[in-house]
Amino acid sequence: MNKRQAGSWRNPITLLFLMALAVPFSLGAWMALINNFVVERAGFNGADIGLLQSLREVPGFLSFGVVFVLLLMREQTLVLVSLILLGIGTCLAGFLPTFPGLVLTTMVMSVGFHYFETVNQSLQMQWLKKDQAAAVLGRLISVGALASVSCYGLIYLALNVFGLAMEWVFFLGGGITIGVAVFAWLTFPHYPAVVEQNKRLVFRRRYWLYYALTFMAGARRQIFVVFAGFLMVEKFKFDASAIALMFLINMLSNIAMAPRIGRLIGRWGERRALAVEYLGLIVVFTGYALVDNAWLAVGLYVVDHLFFAMAIAMKTYFQKIADPADLAPSAGVAFSINHIAAVVIPTLFGMLWLVSPSAVFACGAAMAALSLGLSRFIPKNSYPRQ
Repeated sequence: MNKRQAGSWRNPITLLFLMALAVPFSLGAWMALINNFVVERAGFNGADIGLLQSLREVPGFLSFGVVFVLLLMREQTLVLVSLILLGIGTCLAGFLPTFPGLVLTTMVMSVGFHYFETVNQSLQMQWLKKDQAAAVLGRLISVGALASVSCYGLIYLALNVFGLAMEWVFFLGGGITIGVAVFAWLTFPHYPAVVEQNKRLVFRRRYWLYYALTFMAGARRQIFVVFAGFLMVEKFKFDASAIALMFLINMLSNIAMAPRIGRLIGRWGERRALAVEYLGLIVVFTGYALVDNAWLAVGLYVVDHLFFAMAIAMKTYFQKIADPADLAPSAGVAFSINHIAAVVIPTLFGMLWLVSPSAVFACGAAMAALSLGLSRFIPKNSYPRQ
């Protein structure tokens, strides 16, 4: 442990954990409530939710713009400003139950979330040592899952015990995120950059495999984020409290498993870990296409969510091959690549959903198979800068 990490609890690693606690209260509230909210309050169908989710991903596609924002403010400042925007968008989501209103609040929330994720990933790669990164990232996922458990527990109590309207649950979740961000802003000092980051777009040919895996991950993730939850509401008639309970089970699984997955990636290496993830996703997406039992669908959803922790391997793979000064601009480029498919897939697949929900998940299985093929290009033992 170096001097920046030792001594006071006010250190960069603690800040990473605090921010990991803040995000799930906004994101968890939005994800847990949005499907029921748009159906019950705004009368959305599958195509409507697909279009809204496509628009939600536009700020992710524009994440490369973080490089230009960093000309005006430091990474640590930007990451906290982004948290506050995430909270504001979530706070307001329930009070504008029309398509234009939901687009507005969703875009504010999305700008905050995607810029936070971009800069946070850069800070993680700068502040964490390479031999410890996978294990610490696993613990960060676990801490985020613990916060999500608290969030979903609060949602369940608010809806079923206290009878709180969904509008005020959105407000509560966003408000907690804003409060944590303001606390971090006032409490933690600014930490100087380990390596001064390039303030221009970086797109290097030697990173092609990371870009390709990132693109496929964005495509697959949209099928899970948009349509797996919608399947529960539309096909199995889950209400908001049932969705919150399912998310609660997800997070409890992550608390237990994410640190173990992080350590496992450290032992296995990225090539083997990603192969396990993609093989598992082929099975899960095929299951979604065929499932007719609600409990089996919940089981697939939980397993699907666990595989997200395996994405740590993509971060540590890039950390090993990248120039240290490329971490921030490359994170922005990678997020944009991740969201190329994410901008298009929800709308296109939303229309396909109207014809055949099973076909949507069959496409997800095919994407996982393609990712499996790409993962075989990862070196087994070494990561030379080519």
